[in-house]
Amino acid sequence: MKNILKITFVAALALMMGCNDAIDIDQPGRLSAANAFTNVEDLQLGVLGLYGNLDTTPEIALASNFTDELAIGFDSGGQGFALYDFVITAASTASSNFWVRNFRTNVECNAVIEAAAGITPEAGEEADYNRAVAEARFIRAYANMEMLLYFSPNPADNSTLSHPLIDFVPSLTIQPLRATTGEIWDFINADLDAAFAGLPSSSSDLASKDAIRAMRARIALTRGDYPTAESLALGLLSSYPLANRADYADMWLDLNDEEIIFKMQRVRNGPFDGQGATGSVSAGGWAGARFAFVSATLAGSPYFEMDRSVFDALTPDDPGADVRYDVMVAPTSIISADYTNDPDPVNNDILVIQKYPGSDGQPLMNDLKVFRSSEMLLIAAEARAYQNNTSGAANLIKQLRDARFGTAQPLPSYGSSAEAIGAVLDERKVELAYEGHRYKDLKRSGVAGNRGVDRDPIACNIQSGACTLPASDFRFTLPIPIVEINANPGIGEQQNPGY
Repeated sequence: MKNILKITFVAALALMMGCNDAIDIDQPGRLSAANAFTNVEDLQLGVLGLYGNLDTTPEIALASNFTDELAIGFDSGGQGFALYDFVITAASTASSNFWVRNFRTNVECNAVIEAAAGITPEAGEEADYNRAVAEARFIRAYANMEMLLYFSPNPADNSTLSHPLIDFVPSLTIQPLRATTGEIWDFINADLDAAFAGLPSSSSDLASKDAIRAMRARIALTRGDYPTAESLALGLLSSYPLANRADYADMWLDLNDEEIIFKMQRVRNGPFDGQGATGSVSAGGWAGARFAFVSATLAGSPYFEMDRSVFDALTPDDPGADVRYDVMVAPTSIISADYTNDPDPVNNDILVIQKYPGSDGQPLMNDLKVFRSSEMLLIAAEARAYQNNTSGAANLIKQLRDARFGTAQPLPSYGSSAEAIGAVLDERKVELAYEGHRYKDLKRSGVAGNRGVDRDPIACNIQSGACTLPASDFRFTLPIPIVEINANPGIGEQQNPGY
């Protein structure tokens, strides 16, 4: 996989800039899908290009900057201030990136799928053909799931509006309106159903049956189908057990694939080997460049630092007791002995994030972990909490903590379903920090668990005072971007509430 990630998309399909002015592949001089893909090998190369579209660094940037995972770093040059201050508009990079990037992926998947329909595999190529089509449908499902989670005001309500459903290669003149959330979920599930048979059982860096099961577990939790979410998640947890402390630390150095169900691999000289747009949701490049310019060290120019609310949850009274502390807090950090009363916390308390220290000899570049077994455990715990099985949720939280501490930890006790949901969100904030989950977590369950954005007030008030935001706020849904409205005026009448 390290070599094939360096292969350029054979069709060179530059397809999408809004749903009107850049998705037409029939313009003169452009290569049609029918001509670009004439055999199974072409399809396989095209699918490699589709994998090259997958990127969670925009999610990492949005979730960390907008919520309570980050504080403004001592080496900040003003990067990300608008998102940190909860400013999201139709002109924001956040809305345009998630919209344009995922529609581009969707339409490129459509091109591969349509071309495949005109190809008859030769004898012995059937399995390769079926896998290529299955992978294209998996990637299309993933792109549409990401769109839905960010643009549907309520992904659990089928009647709400999501985004246009485009299951073909569109013409220049198309001006589609938004489909319902239910219609998009049906589209996603149909793709996953069709893809399942053509995929291998497991593969850490390519689509697989287990990756589909993990996606379905996440979908079921989002839609409120808690029995299904719990069953799927626990089934995967039995196949992908939690790593021990040493293997967990090595996983973040890309030395093993423990706990990983599906990841996006990053390599030297690959398409994502670069810093990307620092301080922006239009990210790409190295994951660690979301927080620092040079390296995950004090000398590496960190422009974002760990929020104290994350740090305090990592048991700093006994650093290293929780292996997640060692993974996330750089040893070069400066930690104030009396942070609450420190007269100069900006310079005396510098919490450097090192969850993405680098690999393959490249600082800040690491594989992007998309589905991990610990997320499956937390999905099951949250599903149990919603079903009022608070003791079952507590047992799963203890199981995770036992693995991360390496010793038996106290069994939590929750007095209500709401308390248990809130506790699961707290554990997700630590376990899944800087992986792109917090924004979606608060949107999904913040109200039920009585959680919202709750930044450390000392660091936050030094910056702007934008310290808290309830999970009910409209900004936990992204607006239709202005680039789409300009090209497709009718969809402007369907703008999300609050914008």
